[in-house]
Amino acid sequence: MSDHSNVRVLVVDDHPVIRGGVELLAAEDPAITVVGGASTGHEAIKVAQEVAADVILLDLRLPDVPAPELVTQLRRVAPRVKILLFTAFADHGAIDVLIEAGADGCLVKDITGGDFATAVRRVARGVRVVDPRLTGRHASATPELLFRVGLTKREYEVLRLAAMGHSNPEIADRLALARNTVKTYLQTAMQKLNARNRVEAIAKAHELRLL
Repeated sequence: MSDHSNVRVLVVDDHPVIRGGVELLAAEDPAITVVGGASTGHEAIKVAQEVAADVILLDLRLPDVPAPELVTQLRRVAPRVKILLFTAFADHGAIDVLIEAGADGCLVKDITGGDFATAVRRVARGVRVVDPRLTGRHASATPELLFRVGLTKREYEVLRLAAMGHSNPEIADRLALARNTVKTYLQTAMQKLNARNRVEAIAKAHELRLL
């Protein structure tokens, strides 16, 4: 895609004000067109199959589907679309997990109109774009954050793969662990997060910006 090609954007955010703000930012550049919107992860999966978007601008904190799982599902239904994450938190803790799941970049929501347009066009061309404030020590869940939450690195690795939609056998194969060991790590993580099941554990880790 050249710099002068029109970029079609699908905006996924549960706040109408944010979706409207993105439309205003896009309106500043005639080469960017918002072709659709969604307020939940499930709606995003449906709309992504209905509109011919080049870029999906995806909020990290939707109410129904954790971001890593949603990125994985969007990759399955719209493999050619670029996924550009959008977060209000410059210290979000798991950007590398989301990139691994298939995202193509991440922006912070206070971005200016000119920078927004440049980032969208670059991602549409296949260039990975990550806000500098989200790199370095904030690129993944830090040891300090894991310590405060009480999770070990291995428990976190198992939990993040579960959040990406992997089954216990798949996690075991990926981490070279026994299946019972994976189950134990997940159960321990659930206890530490005071969660009743893996879905609740993933949701709580998401709230803590681990995922």
